This record gives sequence, structure tokens and C-alpha cells, in this order.
Amino acid sequence: MPTNLTLKNVPDEVYERLKASAEAHRRSLNSEAIVCLESVLVPGNVGVTERLSRARALRAALPKGKFSAKDIATFKREGRQ
Repeated sequence: MPTNLTLKNVPDEVYERLKASAEAHRRSLNSEAIVCLESVLVPGNVGVTERLSRARALRAALPKGKFSAKDIATFKREGRQ
């Protein structure tokens, strides 16, 4: 049976990132938190539908058109921060 969980003192940055992620995936904040926890704590439990959903969301978030080598290098550097 599912259990309720209350989180206190969530840092503003974490909350904002969770909220943005929930909006991007068209999920409630609660559902997004559960998905995030599952992805870290039970990594093998992500189904095909969820993987496809994530890939489609990532693809939709990309700007339209082609990327230059300079754009790709910039994205790589930003992703490592």
C-alpha cells in the first residue's frame, strides 16, 4: 500500500527544478517527485513507455533546426557543470 511522505526544507533551487521538470513532463509535482526517486533508487524499474516519454520530452525541448559544432560543444560544457 502506498505511503504518504512530507518533505520539509526543500532548497528553492531543487523545488524550482522539480517544478520545471514536472511541467515539462506534464506531471504533477508529486508524480514527478516519485519518478525522480524511482529513477535513483530503483533504476532498473523504468519501463519502455517511460523511457520513450522522456526521450520525446527531451527531443521536444530542443530548438528546431540543426546544431553547429560550436553549439554542440557549448551544450556539452554546460551539461558538465
